[in-house]
Amino acid sequence: MPKIDFQSYETEGFFDETFENDKIVKPHYALFIDWLQKMGLKKLNMLQHSTDRVQLSMGMTFNVYSDNQGVERILHLDIIPRIISGQDWDLLERGLKQRIYAMNLFIDDIYNDQKILKDKIIPKELILSSSSYLKQCVGLKPPKGVWVHITGTDIIRGADGSYYVLEDNLRCPSGVSYMLENREILKRTFPEVFEKLNVRPVYNYSHYLRDMLESLSPVFPASIAVLTPGTYNSAYFEHAYLAQQMGAELVEGRDLVVQDDFVYKITTKGLKRIDVIYRRVDDDFIDPEVFRADSMLGTPGLFRAYLKGNVVLINAPGTGVADDKAVYAYVPDIIKYYLGEEMLLPNIETFLCDREKERDYVIDNISKLVIKQTDASGGYGMLIGPKSTKEEQAEFIQKIKKSPRNYIAQPTINLSRVPTLSDQGIEGRHVDLRPYVLYGSDINIIPGALTRVALKKGSLVVNSSQGGGSKDTWVVDNF
Repeated sequence: MPKIDFQSYETEGFFDETFENDKIVKPHYALFIDWLQKMGLKKLNMLQHSTDRVQLSMGMTFNVYSDNQGVERILHLDIIPRIISGQDWDLLERGLKQRIYAMNLFIDDIYNDQKILKDKIIPKELILSSSSYLKQCVGLKPPKGVWVHITGTDIIRGADGSYYVLEDNLRCPSGVSYMLENREILKRTFPEVFEKLNVRPVYNYSHYLRDMLESLSPVFPASIAVLTPGTYNSAYFEHAYLAQQMGAELVEGRDLVVQDDFVYKITTKGLKRIDVIYRRVDDDFIDPEVFRADSMLGTPGLFRAYLKGNVVLINAPGTGVADDKAVYAYVPDIIKYYLGEEMLLPNIETFLCDREKERDYVIDNISKLVIKQTDASGGYGMLIGPKSTKEEQAEFIQKIKKSPRNYIAQPTINLSRVPTLSDQGIEGRHVDLRPYVLYGSDINIIPGALTRVALKKGSLVVNSSQGGGSKDTWVVDNF
């Protein structure tokens, strides 16, 4: 049986999370790597094949909107877990709590007193011109003052090994079902080593989620629904999975009706009141009476029922303004302004194209930078300068000149790498990290995350919609 040999594994030029440059295994990975080498490559490939089949049988699939074939795909789970030391995780947890708390205060402020704008910490026009700033939410006070109940913050490690926040996802963050199911698969695949490492659990996420939803309800026990755009949505598996795990209703907009400013689900036995809606439908589509009149995904009168306090919407409408990638550049100032603290988890250096000097720099150095559209997500509306053609660069320069407010730029960061099973054996692949944060009565961070991995050799793009895969993330102590 061929053994796994890491002598040809490349560590130069990147921060590798498993090995030092001299191929010495880092302490928190030592037990797993030792066990992996004893197993052998043939058995590892067999286990990977079994994992792929399990994912298909469980329906862990998604659609890619740009794929005209409409084929459902599995989010490939690489069988080698990403392991994070408990010490590193505790730092991430403190930084995330600080960030989410400050961002919640920021959102509440810009829809009410706007002190941060009056004090000119952030330009007023930057906020008011954001496509995600909802005038309908001005004066809104959500239950317990919490706007952002569920967050999936994207984090990377740079060449120096430090953690950085890549972007905030404060609207309808996806992927948590894959974190949970990846764990169940890996626990069955590697039961002995999993137990020996004493990996921190993530199984209770669904319980924490339901408890958080109920804590914000006007009545108890609460009737909870997960609002999905429907079966053709790329994350439908997740919507159905979370509803099932919480014992909640899975509904589409057409399944709901508003009467006397209360929300009800239409059933064969009559109307059933709904108290809390975990919505996976974007702001623009939740209520055609208030937002997009052509929306077929929402429910007429839903926003009115919310304003009356008769139903809770999770996350609150209007949170997307804090997802704006131009606002991201001001997060250090936001934390300092509201908390009087320095940022624990730093941002990546960011250039705002609506500032003339920074725009000129971006245009002159576009081949070295990553350009992002401020209101895009999922890897769309983006240019990776070093991987782009002259024609693509020229196209983005014209876009920047036409709408500078809509673009930012950042240096190209060589994401950290971890061992990943490929057709050539085990090779380093770039990864990011998406921990999930729940905010109800307090802030709760699950000790695990969705690790997204770039499956193509040398690629820095980890998004599932762009060909990325996933890994289970093990947080381990005593290292």
